[in-house]
Amino acid sequence: MKHARQRGVALLVAIVIFAIATTVAAAVTYSKTMTARRAYATFSMEQALQAGMAAEALASIALEDGASKSTTDLTQDWAQALDPLEIPDSGIWIQSKVEDMQGRFNLNSVIEEDTATHTFRTNQHQWEVFSNLLRDLDIDVRYADLLVDWIDPDNQPTSAGGEDTLYLSQNPPYRPPNTFITHTSELLALPGFGAENYRKIAPYVTALPQSAKFNPCTANKLMLDEALNDPANQSQYRNMTDEELTTQREKGCWPSKNVYTGVITSNSQLKQKVDDAVLETSEWFRLRTNIRIGTAEYVLYSLLYREPGSNKIRTMQRSFGSE
Repeated sequence: MKHARQRGVALLVAIVIFAIATTVAAAVTYSKTMTARRAYATFSMEQALQAGMAAEALASIALEDGASKSTTDLTQDWAQALDPLEIPDSGIWIQSKVEDMQGRFNLNSVIEEDTATHTFRTNQHQWEVFSNLLRDLDIDVRYADLLVDWIDPDNQPTSAGGEDTLYLSQNPPYRPPNTFITHTSELLALPGFGAENYRKIAPYVTALPQSAKFNPCTANKLMLDEALNDPANQSQYRNMTDEELTTQREKGCWPSKNVYTGVITSNSQLKQKVDDAVLETSEWFRLRTNIRIGTAEYVLYSLLYREPGSNKIRTMQRSFGSE
């Protein structure tokens, strides 16, 4: 009887040891599999980055070639989409498109420097342009004031804006940066702005240095009307069909600066403000590159700057999967 009990204990010990060994083996196998997957993901991401940099090089050639032109318009090589292209002997496919960012509204332009006091104040003209854009997109116009307070360096809220007190009451609490925006996604930090509003406005806005001016040659129909900011010409361009706009732009820059600002006839002060904010050449561009590696797909956004004078192209910002 005692011998039988000992055999039962030995069997139980053997089962426990087998279970432990199986668990350890499974854990080791899982760990090795996850390590291999992480390594592949890291390697794949690095491949995607290098492929994106190759697309940047191609875009740079086209942008440098177009720098000698007197205008930056959609007939030039940089504005033509790159068809799907395989990088030789790599199995990596890329497809890219360059967009002129100066055809959008620059969020940083809602404030301006007061040269007399060396302080920043609301740029009333650009504030009105942004307010009208918000209204036409069915977004609360109070975000124009909130944007001003988000950027300006003082701690005094504007009429419908907010400073530290507003943001410290959020959950979790945070503070406004009180400096220029570096990415349009910062709009999501404004209280209650939300992803839906961001999806509406994202195609129309950018975050560039204040020196960047609006280029009517490459702007879409809505932005042409908004940037004009003329009550007498609120729907001059948005009522055009896409075909009409395309036909007008087949020969080059349209509307030219003279044509664009020339419709403002009843307000000389407004005309001067629009003249000061408009230029027919651009320095800031965004390259969107779709990259396919096996079954994995990536989207790389690259902000490109064309240096005045030298016309060299510099990549100022990169982000995967997000504008």
